[in-house]
Amino acid sequence: MPGLDSGDLERLYRSSRDDVFAYVAGMLHDRAGAEDVTALAFERAFRSRGRFDAKRGDPRSWLFGIARNAALDELRRRSRGEVLDAEPERISDAGAGDNGEDLARRETLREALARLPQADRELVVLKFHAGLANGEIAAVVGMSESNVGTRLHRSLGRLKEHLA
Repeated sequence: MPGLDSGDLERLYRSSRDDVFAYVAGMLHDRAGAEDVTALAFERAFRSRGRFDAKRGDPRSWLFGIARNAALDELRRRSRGEVLDAEPERISDAGAGDNGEDLARRETLREALARLPQADRELVVLKFHAGLANGEIAAVVGMSESNVGTRLHRSLGRLKEHLA
């Protein structure tokens, strides 16, 4: 039987919600927006769970594809001026054990990531924030696994240059 039942979707939610949020937050650079888009992605997944086809990929990749589309919709909406641009909120709040040096390093990394083109930043976020394997990333963004590996390698090189 095609599709996912409610139990399958609940397990997918529990195992992927933090990774989906991290991915969306990395794309939007806005915690509140990422929370909204993550919720929207899971709502869309719930509504379309009957159309999931295991022959086309695994449920996690399918879910990240939905999250990607929801985040891109939000970015397009923002680019049309439908949202007033404000200072973006920080994706991760400082923890109790953070010191000034850790915070400075995170801010430097955030700035370097922001200098990457959107497509490269998306690959880095999927790999390191969401923890997806190259094959899963390939399914989400619609490119070959080898192309994902090559582009990630180049993106990390650019990131190192920005950090130097």
